[in-house]
Amino acid sequence: MPAPLSIIIPTLNAAADLPLCLESLMPGLESGLIREVIVSDGFSEDETAAIAEASGATFLTSAKGRGRQLVAGAEAARGDWFLFLHADTALSREWAERVADHIRDRPGKAGVFRLKYRSDDRGARWLETRANRRARWLGLPYGDQGLLISRKLYDQVGGYPDVRLMEDVMIVRAVGKDKLTFLDADARTSAVKYERDGWRKRAWKNAWMLARFLLGTSPDKLAKDYT
Repeated sequence: MPAPLSIIIPTLNAAADLPLCLESLMPGLESGLIREVIVSDGFSEDETAAIAEASGATFLTSAKGRGRQLVAGAEAARGDWFLFLHADTALSREWAERVADHIRDRPGKAGVFRLKYRSDDRGARWLETRANRRARWLGLPYGDQGLLISRKLYDQVGGYPDVRLMEDVMIVRAVGKDKLTFLDADARTSAVKYERDGWRKRAWKNAWMLARFLLGTSPDKLAKDYT
């Protein structure tokens, strides 16, 4: 029987982060869980393509825009399960075991990982706690936490929307809190933007963007304001 899991990674000039992301997938390859790794690229101008191809991943290009790239990756995938993962996120070693358990025991639900930042700053611990609590209470995890979802459920909720921003919020809202499980493994994501802008300043900026979206601001308008 073919391996069940297709990993789909949207990229844009991700050469600095992609190697660590791909390296973290090794437990899934070693265990036979992963059927394929698809890097869905928005016409990067750095070494992203070379890195992806050297790793054995399938490399494809689509029009720039994370929502659009995620849609393209899903359309190309052959697995019965998808794991959508940002290029600047690396999974903790036990991720493959937790995903295999989820596929076996909770086939009707989607799953996300626990958020961690690759930083020793106290601000990172503060934001992780806040973000993980919000994700559980409201059923609104960050896209940085990955999304594990069966092809069947993905199709039922209409997949990712073709938008420039907030595609992660839109799909988990479509899935619904009752069908979302939190996996006991870490998604260790880049802290570069937080270290650049300040932990609290960046956190409140992102919270305000989410609030504006929930109040009706279009993803296109938000994308113009996002840096």
